[in-house]
Amino acid sequence: MTTKTQLSSPVLQSERFVIRAFNEDDLMAFAAYRNDPNVAKYQSWTHYSLEDAKQLLQQTDYCQFAQAGKWYQMAICDKRTDTLLGDIALHFIDEDQIEVGFTVAPLNQKQAVASEALYCVLKYLFDTLGRHRVLAITDCLNIASIALLEKVGFRREGHFIQHVLFKGNWCDEYQYALLASEFNSIREPN
Repeated sequence: MTTKTQLSSPVLQSERFVIRAFNEDDLMAFAAYRNDPNVAKYQSWTHYSLEDAKQLLQQTDYCQFAQAGKWYQMAICDKRTDTLLGDIALHFIDEDQIEVGFTVAPLNQKQAVASEALYCVLKYLFDTLGRHRVLAITDCLNIASIALLEKVGFRREGHFIQHVLFKGNWCDEYQYALLASEFNSIREPN
C-alpha cells in the first residue's frame, strides 16, 4: 500500500532517541560534526560551515514531507536532553522507494546511535507510510556503514566498480536494499 498524500514531518521515538525535523538550535552542532574530516571522509562534502547548515535548513520544506524527488534531513536527538547526536537523510525517490543516508557525530559513534535511529525510521517508512523498498549506497571502503546496514537487515544488491568520481578518485560503491516484506521478518538490532 502506498501513501500518496503529503505529510508534515514526523516526530519518531525509539528507546533512547527522538528523530525529528531540524531546527535552528541544531545547526551549530550539525555544522561542527559535519566539518570533521573523519565524518566527511565518505560524504559528498569536504568542508561544512554554519552557513551550509543554514542553507540546508532553509531549502528543506518539512511541510511537504515525503514528496517524491525530495530529500529531508532528520535530526537524531537524545530523548532526555534533545542534544543533536547525528542525522538521517531521506530521499523519497518515488511513491514506493526511499534512499537513506546517515551521519553520527564522532562523540556518539560506536554507541548504536545510527542502528537504533535507522531501525526506528525504517519502521515508520514501512509500517506507517507503507513504502515498498528502502535503499542505501555506500563507498566500499566505508566499513562502519557496511556493518550498520547489514546489522539492520539490508542486503547487498550491487557492487559498482569505479562508479563515481569522488573527491578526485574513482571509487567503488555498494548498493544495499531492504524490502518491506524482508523488514517484517527481522528483529530490532541490539
